[in-house]
Amino acid sequence: MPYLYQDSKARPPALPRTARTIHSLGKTYKELKEECLHRGVLFEDPDFPACTSSLFFSERPPIPFVWKRPTDIVKDPKFILGGATRTDICQGDLGDCWLLAAIACLTLNEKTLARVMPLDQNFGPDYAGIFHFQFWQHNEWLDVVIDDRLPTFQGRLVFLHSAENNEFWSALLEKAYAKLNGSYEALKGGSTIEAMEDFTGGVGEIYELKKAPENFHEILEKALKRCSMVACSIDISSAVESEAKTRFGLIKGHAYSVTGIDEVGYRGQQVQLIRIRNPWGNVEWNGPWSDNSPEWHSISPSEQRRLSQAALDDGEFWMKFEDFKVHFDKVEICNLTPDALEDSTAHKWEVTIHQGSWVRGSTAGGCRNFLETFWTNPQIKLHLTEKDDGQDDCTFIAALMQKDRRKFKKLGAEMLTIGYSIYESPSRDEHLGKDFFRYHPSKARSKTYINLREVSNRFKLPPGDYVLIPTTFEPHQEADFCLRIFSEKKAITEDLDENVAIDLPEPPNPSPSPQETEEEKQFRALFEQISGKDMEISAEELEHVLNAVLKKKKNIKFKNLSLISCRNIISLMDTTGNGKLEFSEFKVFWEKMKKWINIFLQFDFDKSGSMSSYELRNALKAAGYQLSNYLLQLIVLRYSDEQFQIEFDDFLNCLIRLENASRVFQALSVKNKEFINLNIGE
Repeated sequence: MPYLYQDSKARPPALPRTARTIHSLGKTYKELKEECLHRGVLFEDPDFPACTSSLFFSERPPIPFVWKRPTDIVKDPKFILGGATRTDICQGDLGDCWLLAAIACLTLNEKTLARVMPLDQNFGPDYAGIFHFQFWQHNEWLDVVIDDRLPTFQGRLVFLHSAENNEFWSALLEKAYAKLNGSYEALKGGSTIEAMEDFTGGVGEIYELKKAPENFHEILEKALKRCSMVACSIDISSAVESEAKTRFGLIKGHAYSVTGIDEVGYRGQQVQLIRIRNPWGNVEWNGPWSDNSPEWHSISPSEQRRLSQAALDDGEFWMKFEDFKVHFDKVEICNLTPDALEDSTAHKWEVTIHQGSWVRGSTAGGCRNFLETFWTNPQIKLHLTEKDDGQDDCTFIAALMQKDRRKFKKLGAEMLTIGYSIYESPSRDEHLGKDFFRYHPSKARSKTYINLREVSNRFKLPPGDYVLIPTTFEPHQEADFCLRIFSEKKAITEDLDENVAIDLPEPPNPSPSPQETEEEKQFRALFEQISGKDMEISAEELEHVLNAVLKKKKNIKFKNLSLISCRNIISLMDTTGNGKLEFSEFKVFWEKMKKWINIFLQFDFDKSGSMSSYELRNALKAAGYQLSNYLLQLIVLRYSDEQFQIEFDDFLNCLIRLENASRVFQALSVKNKEFINLNIGE
């Protein structure tokens, strides 16, 4: 799949009210619904049809699925019955507990829920078999329209469903999210924080409970009070442990929702409790403070009602906070706004977003372990100018997200291992080269490189200028990415992309005959032999000359120059306009080509006869061309091979085209100036 460079200039954060309709018919939910009502038909979504491709991409259905509308399943279907609550979420035969845990968290915030799931939908008189949901994707809110045909087996929903068999909001939400990601199968396996961010546009932070700060109970309490979404899980050491049940009733490798945190008086002491929910809707903790544990016998009925404690097999349970830290390994918090949970004051954060790409052969340089290519990664300059109130440092969160990997699962894509490094910036505003990273250590970095959709960390650095390098761990791995910077005070960010500039020297004068080398004498003799009596070389003759000479060079890899390339050379060097080269014109070109050969050899670091495409930026700069990332990526796609190598004939073709293009550009610039001067003169 091609990844072309995306302009990574800072953008403002997107707002939900600007949700973009993405249906292939180009119509909004309202327009599609009105059209169905006018025609008296139920909506059938051509973008996500009721067929196997919407279910699976790598396997056959294990059972004969039948797509049915809610009206075909029950007599009196409801979109929402008695409010959308976490108990409406029961996992089906799909490994998407991470998504269900996020949906359970979503129900705890009515405003957020109403944004994702517009509540003006129902099975009432204006029912047309069409529903819509809104999700955040890479700084953009999307409105996803679906029909209400759902996969069933023997008259029952196969995947996510409500505990009430006539309530369908959760099943339809899952279908919309499956459509967003390409299929139901694409939802197998994931991180809860991924769905949390898609529901909110918020920023996630991950805590390892064994290394959690001392005030972690307070952090969770503030997070839940601010309607942040919180999930937790138990790590597994191998695939065999996935969904294995511990003797305490907890499931390994399974995503749970954190739905409450509180304290209760017990035998003269205050005990910290935390409430957890299993999206399966059953299988609960059986240790202290579980549903039927003796500890509750000492708690008054009124206090139990305050805590919403009920001995039901509904998947939700309380446990002692200390036990929680012992038995769970990871907590994921998605802050609807990235308010600092470490202190007591809510902050309004400044947000900037950069969109970019890692493109194989040009900007996919890998991590610092791969110094030869690391410097070619995109570089984002960060200006921290204002200290935090009452502090000496500047606080910011850097969140790096790889885009659309789940959607591309059907094409074989997996989550890449990603991370970033932050360096103190030198004074110059240009793409930093290899030597800078060879001799300068990073000032900060992501905690780890990991194969999650997003890596985010909170930093405190002194005011100053920094350069953030987002990378994959391995070089040559392609993906689009979204980098979000949240700062307490206004921070200025810019992409260190180079402006297009041309700085070509004046064409060299041909060397006088007495100074000709033996090689040049042989070349003149060959020229006279091929050009004939007119002493001019046509494109066909030039093709023969150059191929004969360059193929004799042992230190460069050279395939062949085409006739079209030779015509381009003549177009570049022909000063008389006769479509041929005189010897003097050819001699100027030959001097130019010798310089290009020397540049090529200079950047052929391993002396293999070919040049790494990652060195093309510097090689072109040495030849007088400074290119933007976008132009560089296009050239690499055109001229490099599968091993990211460029042979001399491709390098020569590239330079010829660039020089011809620069001549045209300069000519147009002169004409425009003359036109402007004429108009001013009038």
